[in-house]
Amino acid sequence: MTDLPERTTRYFEDYVPGLTVDCGSVSISEPEIIAFAKEYDPQPFHVDPVGAVDGPFGGLIASGWHTISLTMRQLVEHWVSAGTSLGAAGVDEIRWPLPVRPGDTLHVRASVLEARRSKSKPDRGIIRSLVEVTNQAGEPVLRLIAINFILARNPGT
Repeated sequence: MTDLPERTTRYFEDYVPGLTVDCGSVSISEPEIIAFAKEYDPQPFHVDPVGAVDGPFGGLIASGWHTISLTMRQLVEHWVSAGTSLGAAGVDEIRWPLPVRPGDTLHVRASVLEARRSKSKPDRGIIRSLVEVTNQAGEPVLRLIAINFILARNPGT
C-alpha cells in the first residue's frame, strides 16, 4: 500500500500493516539548531559552531530531540488524525544513525508494522509504526518505532 491523501482522517481500520505514508519534508537552519539546544540540550556540539569543529562530529549538529520534535510535527500533519489519535503508549526504539547538520532537509516516512484491536477498550486499536527520517542525500538520520492508540471507526467489529 502507498500514501493516502493528505489530511485524511484515519481510523484504526485504515492503519493496515504495510501502509506507508510520506509525511513531507522540513529543513533545519543553524540558528534553529542553536536556539533549540540552548533551551533544551546545551551541549557544545549543539550550541557552539566554532568549538564544534574540533568536537566529536566535526561541526555543529542538531540535538536528537530537536530532530524528533521536527519529525513529530510532520507526523501530526500527515500521519495521525486530530480526531482519532488518542496519543502514544510509548516508543520501543530510537536511533540516530547520522547527525543532522545545519541546512539539512529531513524527509519523514511512516509505515504500519502491526495493528490490533484493544482487548480492554474495543473503541480503539493499537498500531505499531516505523518512522524513518532521511536527509537530502537519502541518508538515515532517525529511526523510531512508536506505539499509538487510534479510535476505531466501527467500535464493535
